[in-house]
Amino acid sequence: MRMTVADLADLGWSARFRDQITPDDSLLRPARIAAVHRDRVDALGEDGPLSLTLPPGLMTGAVAVGDWALTDGTVLHRLLDRQSVLMRRAAGRGVDRQLIAANLDRLAIITSCNGEFNVARLDRYLALAHAGGIAPAIILTRADRTDPAPYLADAGRAARGAPVLALDSRDPAAARALAHWCGPGQTLGLVGSSGVGKSTLAGSLTGIQQQTGPIREADARGRHTTSARFLIRTLFGGWLIDTPGMRELRLAEAAAGIGATFDDLDALALTCRFTNCGHDSEPGCAVRAAVSAGTIDPDRLQRWRKLIAEDRHTAETRHEARSRSRSFGKTVKAAPPGKGHRR
Repeated sequence: MRMTVADLADLGWSARFRDQITPDDSLLRPARIAAVHRDRVDALGEDGPLSLTLPPGLMTGAVAVGDWALTDGTVLHRLLDRQSVLMRRAAGRGVDRQLIAANLDRLAIITSCNGEFNVARLDRYLALAHAGGIAPAIILTRADRTDPAPYLADAGRAARGAPVLALDSRDPAAARALAHWCGPGQTLGLVGSSGVGKSTLAGSLTGIQQQTGPIREADARGRHTTSARFLIRTLFGGWLIDTPGMRELRLAEAAAGIGATFDDLDALALTCRFTNCGHDSEPGCAVRAAVSAGTIDPDRLQRWRKLIAEDRHTAETRHEARSRSRSFGKTVKAAPPGKGHRR
């Protein structure tokens, strides 16, 4: 597919990105990152597809699919500030953040109307979306195999006003239900566990069918089929970023996203007697009073408290890691030169 200057707007180019260009960038052109590899990135620009190397000091881990960058056609010179970003705490014991996708307009959180459905997991996805400045939606697949009403009710309570749809991902009409989120200039992201129909839905949206695995009876999940992230043109003129199924979904400094996901509890917490109320046994706790009155689900309260505690721990751990790094750097600078060292 060869692109023209006019196609930049279809790619999602806007005044927000254009305003970041300076006179020093006069010889560079904008391009959008379509795939990130070990030692290079693929991009789409005014003249079509590009394969770009990175400048010294910029690692591929700092580049996300969906990013906008300025390039000379061969080298990515610099990234532009993002409109939105989806990221999580990387797998393992560390607290590094892993970029998932950038400049999404809508994040479709895919789950199934079966044993895979998990409200706590939905909370996490919603918090990640809100933290990154992305409008979320919840898509319930396999709605043709059971009564979706209970799943719609539970997902609706978690969504807090975000759209919730139930559909059959194999039905061509399913793609049309999402078309208004991936028209010209719009980018839709898909996230969800492996085997929830995400790849099937992505194929309906793009016309590119991916291999899908069978559903395991033990846990109602399918096999992992999507192994990488790509920016793909949809049949409706916009763009799609499908993501691999995530086994670990840990938050990375997502306090604002948690607040937006649990805005009802956040508002109640402001009316507690004590500003540092832990909503456990403190007197004058408005949140606990609402639970006792039956207006707040106690399970929802526990999920909220768990995410807050996890996110706070991550933020504190990152702060401690930075402090240790700064202290080590000062120690190295203050150390006397070794034998034979010339100043």
